Amino acid sequence: MDNNLSKKIAIVTGASGFVGSHLVDLLLKHNYEVICLVRNSSNLRWLENKPVKIEIVNFNKIEEFENIFTNASFIYHVAGVVKSKKPEGYFKGNVDTTKLLLDAAVKYCNNLERFLYVSSQAACGPSTKDQPKTEEDPLQPITTYGKSKKAAEELVRTYFDKLPITICRPPAVYGERDTEILIFFKTFNSGLFTTIGLNDKTVSLINVKDLVKGFYLAATNPNANHQTYFISSEKFYTWTEIGKVTQQVLGKKAIHIKVPHFIVYTLAAISEFFALFSKNAATLNIEKAKDIVQNYWTCDTSKAVKELGYKQEISLEQGIKETIDWYKKVNWL
Repeated sequence: MDNNLSKKIAIVTGASGFVGSHLVDLLLKHNYEVICLVRNSSNLRWLENKPVKIEIVNFNKIEEFENIFTNASFIYHVAGVVKSKKPEGYFKGNVDTTKLLLDAAVKYCNNLERFLYVSSQAACGPSTKDQPKTEEDPLQPITTYGKSKKAAEELVRTYFDKLPITICRPPAVYGERDTEILIFFKTFNSGLFTTIGLNDKTVSLINVKDLVKGFYLAATNPNANHQTYFISSEKFYTWTEIGKVTQQVLGKKAIHIKVPHFIVYTLAAISEFFALFSKNAATLNIEKAKDIVQNYWTCDTSKAVKELGYKQEISLEQGIKETIDWYKKVNWL
């Protein structure tokens, strides 16, 4: 018997990106037939030479998904808009696209086992010193991005009576292939360790390999249907701790500079202004500044630990070492 006939089909949106490509790798290890949904403009460097099927789709046309979704067992909706020059860009990318995929799943999937929606802690908003966010907390986003993820979660829940769905919320994510935290490591490597604000910030921070294992557990656990989970580090970290580990791994010291909040907002405003003359949205804007000046971005993983058997397997020390080693290997650092 052809082994391919026995493989279950898993569809991944955002498969060409940082998190999505790691999920693709994990699904291939578990012997799934993986279909990667990408846009015409997607950079496919992380999918090259992998035994996957690439489908270039228009996320505005539901009929494009008829043949793709028919035999799908799992749909992992990882894709999302994290930067936009206008508020409507977040809602179009995070809510409208999600609705189209949900409608396509209802219409075309014959035997779907799970639709896994990847949300964000941004949908909940920041935590407080002694109260990490839990799945029971009300959604209180502080940015347009967070509001769009909240709206997407609310939309997804209206399909609970039509589809087997699970929602997963990651916090800050790092690891191989990530370009965002690369800036932090490059700055540190040049001799500067910058942190936001005069007091230390505390965050949940997960390695991407642990994150995608959590997604897989949530999608394949029968009891996780119609549930929401934080998939995160079980430990919380301060940026001082992260700096110390980075110093040990790089083997060099850096001058610690604390950037006051008003300077962060000033730089964000300048960056946002110059982005007006560019086709690309600013990486640091006023909304991003709102996020990074918060004292606590922590979340509680105990529900995922108890119900999914999830656990953080990669320590901060191991994760940062593997990430930096990879950056050096590909000459990014």
